[in-house]
Amino acid sequence: MSNNSIHTRIAPSPTGVLHIGTARTALVNFLIAKKMNGTFSIRIEDTDKERSKVEFEKNILDGLLWLGLTHDTLVRQSENLKDHIKAIDTLIAHDKAYESREESTKNPGEFVTVVRLRNPGTTITFTDLIRGEITFDTTELEDFVIARSRKDPLYHLAVVVDDHTMGISHVIRGEDHISNTPRQILIQEALGYRRPVYAHLPLILGPDRSKMSKRHGAVSIDSYKHEGYLPEALINYFALLGWHPEDEQEIFTPEELVDTFSIERIQKGGAIFSEEKLRWVNKQHMHRLPDDIFMEKLLPFLPKEVTALPLYSTNQLRKIIPVLKERLETFGDIEKLAAEEDIQYFFATPTYTKEEFLFKGKGSYADVSTHLKQVRELLGHADYTNAATVKESIWNYAEEAGRGTVLWPLRYALSGQKKSADPFTIAAVIGPEETNKRITRALAILSR
Repeated sequence: MSNNSIHTRIAPSPTGVLHIGTARTALVNFLIAKKMNGTFSIRIEDTDKERSKVEFEKNILDGLLWLGLTHDTLVRQSENLKDHIKAIDTLIAHDKAYESREESTKNPGEFVTVVRLRNPGTTITFTDLIRGEITFDTTELEDFVIARSRKDPLYHLAVVVDDHTMGISHVIRGEDHISNTPRQILIQEALGYRRPVYAHLPLILGPDRSKMSKRHGAVSIDSYKHEGYLPEALINYFALLGWHPEDEQEIFTPEELVDTFSIERIQKGGAIFSEEKLRWVNKQHMHRLPDDIFMEKLLPFLPKEVTALPLYSTNQLRKIIPVLKERLETFGDIEKLAAEEDIQYFFATPTYTKEEFLFKGKGSYADVSTHLKQVRELLGHADYTNAATVKESIWNYAEEAGRGTVLWPLRYALSGQKKSADPFTIAAVIGPEETNKRITRALAILSR
């Protein structure tokens, strides 16, 4: 790899499922690599044998793939142990590190031999692409431990060796890693490694400005997937956490993000996570989907209380996609609509309460019957191609007789609900025969 090559990485530990912090960091590394025609790697840091689990590694890799963050290379830190041991031996051989027999911190009374780096106690300055120049006095770090033994490296040593071996040019990570940087630079200098470029991203904060956690809502990528979010919407929103483009554009495709994203426009302060904003971004991406794709993604979320209705069919469902695109913010929201019986009227003849036919509780049942009979007559000659053509057939009458007194009972006759889609949309979906049937049933109830 040449010195001019861009090579970024994400280095998750397989000790838990993929969460938004890791996904956001992976996204920035991915975007920078792709923008600069570089490479993006995943390094699974699995040296914590007690807590690392294969199922967590699979969850992380599957989650990143689902988000579209494809990697060029995959490395497991445990496979690099020979390189780590060689680095430890080199440091000791050149008197840059030494073995020290000390009492175990885990088991008092037991003595172990650890490896400590000889700290020259210098002042270290590095330029962070986001935060500018950062200086540390390393004296207070003293001679810190880099390995539990000559064959058991600790985090800082392993990270430095792996980044060097992999040719990582840019280390882009969360700001909680800033304090790790001086130790890692001291190890780099002791080994004669080239220093990578650093960029520390602002933390993701909850609405109360504390570090984002489960108490603020879902934080795992699986949770958002199961709630019916689109991966491209999550990617879009994660990019906006702490970053702002040069103009006011907020909705981006992944390809547009590669072209537009830049580290220079990332803010230093923490990024506030807003579930409301995420839902809005997701709604915009859902709205852009072709109807066939929308249907395909919606079907797994449809509850049985909808699919079991007598008029349900995928063809009927396809007719209400424009309605659903307006009503849903995630595909999982369809369950709430169903629970509130807010879409069942498209797939089943509704039941009625006579009093609800009166607009704002006023007027007479005789007047309502008169209006419904006239509307039924007009709809008998209507064009049911779409809501607009249905509306055209009865709008003049509604304007003359009073929109509320005409359209409210019509809406209720077609839906049986106090809140529903407009009557023109419902009629266009259920068709002339079912529309006539429902109005006739409503008139029968009103005549009792």
